[in-house]
Amino acid sequence: MPKFTPLPAPMIDDINEAVKVMKNGGVIIYPTDTIWGIGCDATNAEAVARVVEMKGRDAEQALICLVDNEVKIQSYVEKVPEVAWDLIQCSDEPLTVIYDGGRYLAPGVTAPDGSVAIRLTREDFSRELCRRLGRPVVSTSANLHGRPSPKRFDDIAEELKAAADYVCRSRRKEKKTTTASHIVKLGADASVKIIR
Repeated sequence: MPKFTPLPAPMIDDINEAVKVMKNGGVIIYPTDTIWGIGCDATNAEAVARVVEMKGRDAEQALICLVDNEVKIQSYVEKVPEVAWDLIQCSDEPLTVIYDGGRYLAPGVTAPDGSVAIRLTREDFSRELCRRLGRPVVSTSANLHGRPSPKRFDDIAEELKAAADYVCRSRRKEKKTTTASHIVKLGADASVKIIR
């Protein structure tokens, strides 16, 4: 199990404000373990619909969500194949896993076929955000549909920032470029399909 260092007080304040907004049904823009994301409580249907509308995205396209621990994966997936734990454990880079049988999540997070894409985040900010919310957090790239994903905070369109209820202050000055996660889909027969 990785060890996490205590977060500085300004970052905790930022997380607490973002959590308060999400608990009230709001939408945030926040740094993740990959690229900057648009997020909300993944169990709140109205908030999820707003995220889809903000991005100008097809409502049939499911959204990824983040969790902070393995127990939450089991809570929101009917049956987690054993191979999932091996993949998560062995992955050195952020890995999103698509599971059959998503449950207790808003439409738009769970796909029309019932599957759900979940990533266990190990990055301090997004992990603590998920932990304090107590539920999965939607994590879709902070870009308008069809436009490039933001590799840094400065790449996020001003109209998206204006449409969000809260824009996190932490990690805005980072200059390193980031990439989206790898994605694999697991079948009920334990088959593994690489999506990205």
